[in-house]
Amino acid sequence: MTTTTVKPGAGGTLRKRLWRPFRKSPTFASGFVLVVIIVLVSIVGPWLTQIDPEYMDFVSILQPPTAAHPFGTDEFGRDILSRTVAGSRISLIVGASVTGITLVLGLVLGLISGFYARVDAVLMRVMDMLMAFPAILLAIGVMSVLGPRLENVIAALSIVYAPRSVRIVRAQVIATKQNEYVDAARALGASDARVLGRHIAMNSFAPLVVQETFIFAYAIIAEATLSFLGAGVPAGIPSWGNIISDGRAFLETSPWMIMAPGALLAITVLGVNLLGDGLRDLIDPRMRS
Repeated sequence: MTTTTVKPGAGGTLRKRLWRPFRKSPTFASGFVLVVIIVLVSIVGPWLTQIDPEYMDFVSILQPPTAAHPFGTDEFGRDILSRTVAGSRISLIVGASVTGITLVLGLVLGLISGFYARVDAVLMRVMDMLMAFPAILLAIGVMSVLGPRLENVIAALSIVYAPRSVRIVRAQVIATKQNEYVDAARALGASDARVLGRHIAMNSFAPLVVQETFIFAYAIIAEATLSFLGAGVPAGIPSWGNIISDGRAFLETSPWMIMAPGALLAITVLGVNLLGDGLRDLIDPRMRS
């Protein structure tokens, strides 16, 4: 018979570690709460509204907020609340996908570029070329070639924001590879892959994660901008951008059409930015002031 010994206070210690970031950084805690609320809205919202976001009720065209339609209806009688909730899923999918892709690209390309000078000379010129264009103009140009699809929006924004991640990691690699422990690892016969993976990559990961939180916010804003201009997701898919675009023609008579998507867009971006600021404070205590 095997008995398991649990150290007294182990559960309390774990809880203290989990709550430590929230106690140390109110900014992180505020951003975390806002992001969790938006995620819950996108997940639970469809079960609460129970209205098809594309259902057209021509009897309720441009109806102001009521009990049946808390955020009113649009020019086709579609429920603004259900469309806004559906749009939140699109924004979070785009933000998470672009963040994941740029994280991988930034880590891999940044490590290679910072470690190998010959590759750096070519790769950084490509990154400089991409960063020379304003982000939204480059995204519009890519979308004009690829066409209006959700997958293409993710691809376009990943191309736009990947150079930022690559340059962050490259700078960390150049600074880290000069350290003595890297020279010691090489002297002991460690391969380049081992030096990069074990000694350099981990030092580059923390600032990259902070950068990715801001890219998440940038991607959400850029997706809404593309959809607002008609260059983002197809018109048949509810997005905060195209909902606001539809409502601008009725701004004077039916302002409720843009209030809900505009408010959720602002809250989401604020929450993600606060989360990023909080992470930066936690990772680098020198930034707390």
